[in-house]
Amino acid sequence: MRQLSVVVAEDAVLLREGLVALLERFGHRVAAAVGDGDALVAAALAHEPDVVIADVRMPPGFTDEGLRAVRELQPRLPELAVLVLSQYVEQTFAEELLESRRGAGTGYLLKDRVGDVEEFASAVRRVADGGTVVDPEVVRQLLARRRDPLGRLTPREREVLALMAEGRSNAAVARALVVTEAAVAKHMANILLKLDLPPAPDDHRRVRAVLAYLRG
Repeated sequence: MRQLSVVVAEDAVLLREGLVALLERFGHRVAAAVGDGDALVAAALAHEPDVVIADVRMPPGFTDEGLRAVRELQPRLPELAVLVLSQYVEQTFAEELLESRRGAGTGYLLKDRVGDVEEFASAVRRVADGGTVVDPEVVRQLLARRRDPLGRLTPREREVLALMAEGRSNAAVARALVVTEAAVAKHMANILLKLDLPPAPDDHRRVRAVLAYLRG
């Protein structure tokens, strides 16, 4: 078995050091072990590893730093394999990760559900070899999300759609949310896309989006 070069990005020190020890136990080389998204980007560009193992939420904001780091790395290292090891099912992130990284190895595992180190080591290798490894709970939640199109909307997009359902114009929505009309138009375009409402000559997509919201 070939030795893999790995960059680990995890802010919890004990878990980070545990991952390093585990990877080295299976014969891999940890090129860097870092604790935030910026350091992940720098380390991956410096070492060009076979695979990155990263959390989603890291300093400083503990929101989507892992996502932003992967987004930044993707065009610069298109063949880089990414294995996300997260505490939660970040549905939007998981869906984007799996859909945007076709052709590169990708994985999404939940920390609390990794119960066997041999299986984890196997998952790392499969991702590095270009495969896809996804925790069954992640799959379950993504399938439920697809059955409920409204579940694909961000909180702000739901706010926009709720105001639209009240009959408000783009200008009125912009005033209510203290944003520009251009921002409202962008949110509305995203809503129509996520609700699978393409342009059609006999349909009023805005009305159909509101109906979908009211049914939900």
